Amino acid sequence: MSDGDFRKDYTTGAPEREAPAAPYIPPQALEGVRTRRIFAVCLDFILVSGLSAALFVALFVLSAGMSAFLLPPLFPIVAFFYNGLTVSGWRMATPGMAFMDLEMRTMQGEPVPFLQAAVHAVLFYVTWLLPPLFLVSLVARDKRCLHDMLADVIVLRRSA
Repeated sequence: MSDGDFRKDYTTGAPEREAPAAPYIPPQALEGVRTRRIFAVCLDFILVSGLSAALFVALFVLSAGMSAFLLPPLFPIVAFFYNGLTVSGWRMATPGMAFMDLEMRTMQGEPVPFLQAAVHAVLFYVTWLLPPLFLVSLVARDKRCLHDMLADVIVLRRSA
């Protein structure tokens, strides 16, 4: 390192580490991902709606109707845990994603931890408030949506 090198970590005297390069993703791993994700979201929406409805009815009956005003935010709570538990599980996908031959990984290629998967779900549902944000995936080289970028995850074909 020369005297003019300004990229130095002054706390240890060692050169500053470079940011890790994006991993190589084979093109076949991204083939048809956008279309498959749309169908997977539809399947997952049906499953989460069914789970939410069943839980709503069960809690409504168990509380003799007393919890009717507290149960409307049930869908986002179920969706949070549904995504967090299924994506961080051994299949690395929600049931809809697994059916469509997709899996989610971190950008380092590791399985997604629960909290990161759940935050990804929250960001996804927030993105629904501004649908044009979904267009980011049309210009992204790796077909990631804005909420994928913010959560630092990528959705890939499982069989690729």
